Amino acid sequence: MQKRRDFVKSVLGLLTGISVLFSPGLRWLKNVYARAQKIILPKDTPRESLINKNPEELDTRYLEPTPLKQFDTMGVTDHKVDLHTWRLEVSGRLKSSLSLNYLQIQALPVIEREVLLICPGFFANHGKWKGISVGKLLKQAHLERDAKEVVFSGPPGRNVKTEKFPLADVLSDKVFVAYAVNGAILPEKHGFPLRVVAEDYYGSDWVKYVYKIKVV
Repeated sequence: MQKRRDFVKSVLGLLTGISVLFSPGLRWLKNVYARAQKIILPKDTPRESLINKNPEELDTRYLEPTPLKQFDTMGVTDHKVDLHTWRLEVSGRLKSSLSLNYLQIQALPVIEREVLLICPGFFANHGKWKGISVGKLLKQAHLERDAKEVVFSGPPGRNVKTEKFPLADVLSDKVFVAYAVNGAILPEKHGFPLRVVAEDYYGSDWVKYVYKIKVV
């Protein structure tokens, strides 16, 4: 079985190289190859066994979501938001900036995916996150040609946290923002009303209480 897997990886690696050199239309093979490199986790994998793993190396397709009441968290947990005045501000290298309230965000097309959150040495949460595609939002606002990265900030004030992601990861929905998890509205301690969900990134990059997105 291992020899067969190694053979598949070798073939995919060769095809990926060929696709990059000769046919941009076949570059999707890079994603197939990347997935073949990952460790497939069994359905009943203990969360405790994942706390020192790199999420980028794990395939969680069979992993059960963590019950929300068992979710751990770090950082600020008590930031309060008044939805009457709260807005998500989207600006930067765009033809037009956006300012969206909570109801407008909930009315946008939904994205829902299971993504693993690991804070090394502390905890691992596998959640079913529901929110919106930031990539589609940016396309609606007409990205400038020189746009390269997307910066997420939250919460406002002295506890603000800012993280930057490659534009490609945002456009592919590898990075998006969620307002619900495991069928429930995002709890306050987990970043209500919006938090970053970043597949293959450590939890330290997952910004909570997102109120600003800027393209740079």
